[in-house]
Amino acid sequence: MSIFKDCDIRGVYGKELTDGDALRIGRGLAAMLPPGGTMRVGGDVRVSTPALKAQLIRGLVEGGVRVTDLGTIPTPALYYALSNGNVDGGATVTASHNPPEYNGIKFMLGDEPVSRQTIDKLADIVARRDFPRGEGSVVQLDILPAYRASLVKRFGARRPLKVVVDAGNGAMSFVAPDAIRSVGYRVVELFCEPDGTFPNRSPNPAEYDKLTAVSAKVVEEGADFGVAFDGDGDRAVFIDDRGRPVLSEKSLVLFIRHLLKDHPTPVVYDQKASSAVRRATLEMGGAPVPERSGHAFIKRRFLELGAAVAGEVSGHFFFGEIGYDDGLFAALMMADILGNSDRPLSELADEIVCPPITPDLRVACPVAQQQACLDRVEALAKDHPCEVRHLDGVRLEFPDGWLLARKSVTAEQLTFRAEADTPERLDALIDMIASALPAQMGDALREGAKDGGNPA
Repeated sequence: MSIFKDCDIRGVYGKELTDGDALRIGRGLAAMLPPGGTMRVGGDVRVSTPALKAQLIRGLVEGGVRVTDLGTIPTPALYYALSNGNVDGGATVTASHNPPEYNGIKFMLGDEPVSRQTIDKLADIVARRDFPRGEGSVVQLDILPAYRASLVKRFGARRPLKVVVDAGNGAMSFVAPDAIRSVGYRVVELFCEPDGTFPNRSPNPAEYDKLTAVSAKVVEEGADFGVAFDGDGDRAVFIDDRGRPVLSEKSLVLFIRHLLKDHPTPVVYDQKASSAVRRATLEMGGAPVPERSGHAFIKRRFLELGAAVAGEVSGHFFFGEIGYDDGLFAALMMADILGNSDRPLSELADEIVCPPITPDLRVACPVAQQQACLDRVEALAKDHPCEVRHLDGVRLEFPDGWLLARKSVTAEQLTFRAEADTPERLDALIDMIASALPAQMGDALREGAKDGGNPA
């Protein structure tokens, strides 16, 4: 599959994404900037990042771009650098939460998140080798002290909470423990040594079953909560005082209640989130706005609407105050919420009722057959009265639940998800979808649902 995805560039290093690709992408990005344009560039801790980043910068410089090299940083530090600098764009070499063998490039041109059209334009320039030539330059800037200081200035400890920080050996290892400690909290560090092979757990914290170490450490230390970051630090998953991972929808509900209590705004969330998010938004006087899954889609809509907060089930949390998503900002916001409450996170999370919902259920399906399968799912509406939506794939909304089928952007798969008022109704919805699919796919879907599916 192409390395040019809907929201960024990503692939297995050395096979799908090479140093030569990074060079050409740098040249392509230079073509999309004004002559003599400026760009700030960083990278995560992955083993392949230094080589890819060097070639990306080389391509930009050969295209006449004035580059500021930010070094090794979490992705939110890039967003901070772009928000606090008069530059034409930014990029960071990262594969976010993907396994160690992957890498990629996230980029921004101007103030807007990338669109599919932007990605396609870049891919076309790279394919045609339609590159400008110029004499750019490179300067170094350590943005981390200013980024850290901005967070410490914004937050202050209400009471001395104890926090277990699981950086997963990723890019937040450089920043999160010190920043949280500097705000006034007691910090217990876990996997806070940068290591691009991610030896201790998956860089995807939404794989809740991989968070056993941080869960145990929270209980062992008697901590108020734990936080697990993804590989590049723009996502966070929380662990309550009883050592249980908190569903990202529940974390988002806590942020909604905190941020909308005095100033209701829209709340943007991905369409596969629990209906608890919609319900909480309405209770706080806000306007619930579902959007298709994907960082760029959520961020664009969040900015357009001036939302106070937005979120994805993957653990991305966007805050209107800063204008982007930041796992560390989310962690300090969660500490702020707990510091203003006399109740533990476990109680606050448990009172949020989420109806029965599946995780993402991924079923292999050749690209050539995917649309036909989605058409089969949509045809269910003929015999089962419901509302049909096409925000991303096909979503059927019933009075007592919903089901979603969509194409995967990273593999030859279809992804399914369903929610219902009762476990029995949820089983019925899964069976309904499975019966509409080719027999082998339907059996795989039923088996996936029985086993608990794949992490979101």
